[in-house]
Amino acid sequence: MKTGVLLINLGTPDSPSTSDVRKYLTQFLNDPRVIDINPIARFILVNGIIVPFRSSKSAKLYKHIWTKEGSPLLTNSNKMKNLLQKELGDDFVVELGMRYQNPSLESALNKLKAAQVEKIIMIPLYPQYASSSTGSSVAEAIRLIQKWEVTPSVEVISKFYDNPDFIDACVDVAGKYDISKYDYVIFSYHGLPERHIMKGSAHYGANSCKLGSCCDTITKNNQYCYRANCFETTRQLVKRLNIPEGKYQSTFQSRLDDKWIKPYSDKVVEEKAKEGKKNILVFSPAFVADCLETIYEIGVEYDEIFKENGGEKITLVESLNDSPKWIDALKKMVLKANG
Repeated sequence: MKTGVLLINLGTPDSPSTSDVRKYLTQFLNDPRVIDINPIARFILVNGIIVPFRSSKSAKLYKHIWTKEGSPLLTNSNKMKNLLQKELGDDFVVELGMRYQNPSLESALNKLKAAQVEKIIMIPLYPQYASSSTGSSVAEAIRLIQKWEVTPSVEVISKFYDNPDFIDACVDVAGKYDISKYDYVIFSYHGLPERHIMKGSAHYGANSCKLGSCCDTITKNNQYCYRANCFETTRQLVKRLNIPEGKYQSTFQSRLDDKWIKPYSDKVVEEKAKEGKKNILVFSPAFVADCLETIYEIGVEYDEIFKENGGEKITLVESLNDSPKWIDALKKMVLKANG
């Protein structure tokens, strides 16, 4: 009997056309774990306001990063899948499913079902746990598996932000950059609404999160707190990379309003430029595969903001993608979970 490995990433439009971007945004933003408000209000907000006005704008951004091979997120994720399959060998079946759009989670799971796997090891490719990413992906996969006549055993690797092999892989990619030559280092994570952090905190008891120093260490009460996970990722990377205090900061990007967790990446970039910083190095440790948020938001938009305010250059440290140490880290996670 073989073991199935299900890699899950967030998703990407099938093409940079407005119609395909509209399909992607519609599926993504109607997820109640992503926009967690009253269902009627969410339907009106997403389908009546956000998707109609955002689709064409987002399509232009996707066209900017699209390659001959297609979406960078999908291309890099497929490389991970193929290399991991090669490393694990014939006793495993590795498949890739996207939470939104294609290849769908259902198609990936159907392939594992057809292979008659005895066990499924599920790895949502988000290092830090969040209900809107990891939680949503796992819930949808389990919903689909529950339809099967025979349900295999399922092992979920729900977070790996502090996994030593993940940290090693990040440090290895960073090795090609001389950090001492940069005026400042930013660790930019995808943002979340503050209410998501508070709702997750409530799982461990009312009022346990203050959106402050409670995230300075990992405890049993914040082990699944996205904000705490992000800060711990930075602490571990800073220690390994020997970045001195005062020369780095954790920030959050891609916000939709002013009620998202702070500090905001774009505002920090602007502030540092005005302070006289000329060269900034930016890590994006919430993404294991380069995508719109890394290639364009950081590499293009933040670079423009930095230059407009007196800076010279934002340098983006690429995501793990198909780096050998990252594939080895995935392999070790799978083998450990498989017992």
